[in-house]
Amino acid sequence: MESSAFAYLGPRCKLRAVMAHWEHREEPTWQQFKFNQPYAKGLARLRTEVLAKTDFDPATLWQWGTMQAMALVGVLEAAEAQFGAAGQQMVGEAISKIGLDVGRQILEGTIVPEGMTQAEFFSFYATVINRIAYASLEEPKIDSEGKVSFDIVWCPHQDHYKAFDCRIQRYFVRGMIEAAQAHALGAGWQVKFDSTIPAGAPTCHFTLEKGSPEQAAEWNRYSDLLEAKALTRKR
Repeated sequence: MESSAFAYLGPRCKLRAVMAHWEHREEPTWQQFKFNQPYAKGLARLRTEVLAKTDFDPATLWQWGTMQAMALVGVLEAAEAQFGAAGQQMVGEAISKIGLDVGRQILEGTIVPEGMTQAEFFSFYATVINRIAYASLEEPKIDSEGKVSFDIVWCPHQDHYKAFDCRIQRYFVRGMIEAAQAHALGAGWQVKFDSTIPAGAPTCHFTLEKGSPEQAAEWNRYSDLLEAKALTRKR
């Protein structure tokens, strides 16, 4: 893995020099988890031709990304207002396809190491999603063989998303979960949104479990509830 200026050291995201926040986890098997950087071509150009050679301030990427995120919220709301359920479905499926593509980029060609548990695989995959794709800081935990969890202690959206805007992430996650389920160790796992910072919680807490059909149905029911609520709000 590539080195950078800081390393993530665990609870409450203490940092020290040596490596990037996404490179470090305490579990020995983390070093065996191989993945690909999403959007690798553009990332390489940014590092070699921009960050290494110019005075570009990388913090402006947060401002640019926030503009894109708020635009996406606006697109979804406009589609719901003008086209109702059909517009909502159209935008939701488009977002899910991007989540699926990012997940496939991360996992393409990867081989799960012998002896890695399902819980480790899914927890490590979630770390890559959280720390790279979502550019967030997290505290992950492997709770049991069939359950893992994590807290997002800083999210780029937390200061500008309204609580209801976080429903957009369900579409991204739907595609990312689908990508993981294509691997044997990812089959059958589901994610649950327990709390979010924009709703007033101290962290965004998520639980991932080796799910039963009933748990998958619960995820779908809550998604349907949020979609119905959004349409009611627009009316």
